Amino acid sequence: MIVQVFDTVLVLLLVWLAWRAVSDTDPLRAVVKFIVLGLMLALSWLRLGAPDVALAEAAVGSGLTGALLLVALRRWREGRSSASRSAREDHP
Repeated sequence: MIVQVFDTVLVLLLVWLAWRAVSDTDPLRAVVKFIVLGLMLALSWLRLGAPDVALAEAAVGSGLTGALLLVALRRWREGRSSASRSAREDHP
């Protein structure tokens, strides 16, 4: 009984996290939700009896992809701030 409740909560959490990661307006929060979604997916793979897939999901899906998204977000924000600074300097 407890296992079924855990699995149901896990599925609902996965669906909710996926929806929130896609629909969030703040890019940083969306990336964080994406990383948590990858970790929950890894847990789901473990529950399904596929530890190798779970490890790959945790390492690549959450770890590597999450880190790349965070770096891209930082560079994007730096580019926007430098573009707005240069625009202000061009038009006094």
